Amino acid sequence: MKRYLAPLTPDLARAARALTQVSVDEVSEAAALEPARVRDFEHRGCGLDLEAKKKLRVALEGFGAVFFDEDDQGGYGVRRKYNSSKTRQLGRWESEGGPAYEDDI
Repeated sequence: MKRYLAPLTPDLARAARALTQVSVDEVSEAAALEPARVRDFEHRGCGLDLEAKKKLRVALEGFGAVFFDEDDQGGYGVRRKYNSSKTRQLGRWESEGGPAYEDDI
């Protein structure tokens, strides 16, 4: 499977955010973009220049999205970096220490 190198498209951004289950606010904060710009790009295809698309893509990849190019089997797309069992395992690891509280020191 070849990595997708073309600029991020609105449909890929929406799909990646849905797969990674992050909100517009979370991904826009990670990409250092305004949430309204991300929303406009995902729904109307406008509002982001090439540099902003790169930031958004890096943020989505940071949340676990992998973009791939079209090949003989099908078109371009996005999928999760980890399969469901690995995702469950990562979730267990993150919750092992219990809830985080401020130190009373």
